[in-house]
Amino acid sequence: MSTPTKPLAAAFAVVLGFSTLLAAGPAGAASAAAARTTRAALDPALVAGRGADLGFAEQEAENAVTDGTVIGPGTDAYTLAAEASGRSAVTLKPGQYVQFTLPAAANAITVRYSIPDAPTGGGITAPLDVSVNGGGHRTMTLTSQYAWLYNEYPFSNDPNAGPLNPDWWTTECNCVPDQTTPAPVFPTPFRPNHFYDEQRLLLGRTYRAGDVIRLTAPAGSPASGTTIDLMDSQLVAPPKVDFAAANVLLFGADPTGRRDSADAIDRAIAFAHLAHVPVYIPPGVFQVNRHIIVDDVTISGAGSWYTIIKGHQVTLSSPAPDGSIHTGVGFYGKDASAGGSHNVHLSDFAIEGDVRERIDTDQVNGIGGALSDSSIEGLYIHHTKVGMWLDGPMDHLTIENNQIADQIADGINFHTGVTGSVVRNNFIRNTGDDGLAMWSQTTADADDVFDHNTVQTPVLANGIALYGGTDLTVSDNLVADPIREGSALQIGSRFGAVPFAGTITVKDNTTVRAGTFELNWKIGLGAIWIYALEHSIDANIQVSGDDFLDNTYNAIMLVSDFSVKDQYQITNVHFSDIKVDGTGTSVVSARTAGGATFQNVVARNVGAVGINNCGSFHFTPAGSEFTVTDLGGNTGGGTTGPWLAPWELPNTITCDDRPPVVPPPAPSAWPTS
Repeated sequence: MSTPTKPLAAAFAVVLGFSTLLAAGPAGAASAAAARTTRAALDPALVAGRGADLGFAEQEAENAVTDGTVIGPGTDAYTLAAEASGRSAVTLKPGQYVQFTLPAAANAITVRYSIPDAPTGGGITAPLDVSVNGGGHRTMTLTSQYAWLYNEYPFSNDPNAGPLNPDWWTTECNCVPDQTTPAPVFPTPFRPNHFYDEQRLLLGRTYRAGDVIRLTAPAGSPASGTTIDLMDSQLVAPPKVDFAAANVLLFGADPTGRRDSADAIDRAIAFAHLAHVPVYIPPGVFQVNRHIIVDDVTISGAGSWYTIIKGHQVTLSSPAPDGSIHTGVGFYGKDASAGGSHNVHLSDFAIEGDVRERIDTDQVNGIGGALSDSSIEGLYIHHTKVGMWLDGPMDHLTIENNQIADQIADGINFHTGVTGSVVRNNFIRNTGDDGLAMWSQTTADADDVFDHNTVQTPVLANGIALYGGTDLTVSDNLVADPIREGSALQIGSRFGAVPFAGTITVKDNTTVRAGTFELNWKIGLGAIWIYALEHSIDANIQVSGDDFLDNTYNAIMLVSDFSVKDQYQITNVHFSDIKVDGTGTSVVSARTAGGATFQNVVARNVGAVGINNCGSFHFTPAGSEFTVTDLGGNTGGGTTGPWLAPWELPNTITCDDRPPVVPPPAPSAWPTS
């Protein structure tokens, strides 16, 4: 085998070069406001101990110094404000800026932004000038090529297209378009959404706390407006080096990204199997345009800021057996039907995909297949369909310390028979479907845990969703700003999932600005939404220690779909030690038969009557079919009085689906005494 000494030397030069870029810069010279950091656009003290900690500091643009225009706050779907973190952002015209004061030493930033689409779709690019203390100018090239979807599910890239499903009920006309005369006409673009993207930048040196980073939309920018949502800053460690591993450069991989490196990575994996060593991918950009199949192998990079696995989406000459019509970059375990993969450990690299449309049959995910007795750690996954879609049966997978951003569909999905697995300390932002999901389609997910994760701005569906399964735990997560037709937390009997069984534990989570408007029902959802569509829900559901903050509508919602309201009910649900700070409407909305218990649920700033109890809509003289059991300690309320008043118990009908929404004040600390 020949040894490509020049690429190898170049790679190590990159490693050494990055290592020497860490000298501290001068103290900030530009005038600036004091640095204000947030977590999910909140005072970090309000979410202490909840969510992921990956070492970066979030700063919202609306809190920064700018000569641009602050947009929002707003919650209306299909608007830039509603899809922004904290429901607010800053729009810059060409020549305007927003600047952030660093709260701590940093050598890297991530900018979340939106620029307009092209008039006929497909996106544009536009520059963004980045300077520090008035100097050190660098240019980020922003793009909207991975943003701006339109229309109904599964969406379109064409801003001028009419409804994709004319035989569906359409809220905008209160009709089924192809059964309506005269045919309704919808203005275009119809339901624009998924506006934002993010981009990362190494600054080339370390800057100190107090230094000022200015983001400027240059004069003459092709973007009529550049909307900056936030900037994350962090101190990235030097690249990792593993001299004992099988370095992919020795097998022909190209760190410049000009040549495809998939075959070279395969050769490195084959050698690693024979030599019983791990595989190392050094700093560089490696082009990979298909799946890398992994089994019984450890693959690590130099760090997700340095090792980039980047691919094009490729159209297949004929559909694959699984229905895929495209392939693209991804690391996949073997299919469960073939026994799956085992002992796979992936860490410390980035996967940059090229997915611009949602095709649900496509396997164009960052991580896929079945991975038992395995781990995934320290990855950054961007622009794939789903960050990680795991198809079981499979067992004992640990996913931790990863970032997943700007997906067309889910962030992470445990699909069908994933057991004994943990998703911990991951940060997920701007998914096009559920941020985190366990989907027990045909076979139960069991004994799985979602713990200490942060999910922000899922554009469609839920922050964290459980669809069937046995003995599942959702704990210490932070979920913020679901945007459309979903909640922060959902426990749902739907999508062909098996019934819930055992104990479902939802504890010590914080949700903020959750409870979106359900487009088809035309009602507001709860921050937590328990939904019986295909089965009754009667597993032991324990919801305890959670904080539901700044709820757009309800904090807690239990509902059976109207078409099955007399078949299915929700029982055996227990809420305890809950804090509800602000509801646009009620604390609890019940639209089902069944019942729940409440103990030590404390609420304040409640916008409507505390319990909206519709039961199963028969309005019998005996009261609602949903029973509220007061176990004590349920205090607080709003302008209408205590949220849980004696007259509401056990099943007084208080049904008002659409009360006036009273926007709550911003959340604040609870008294300690």
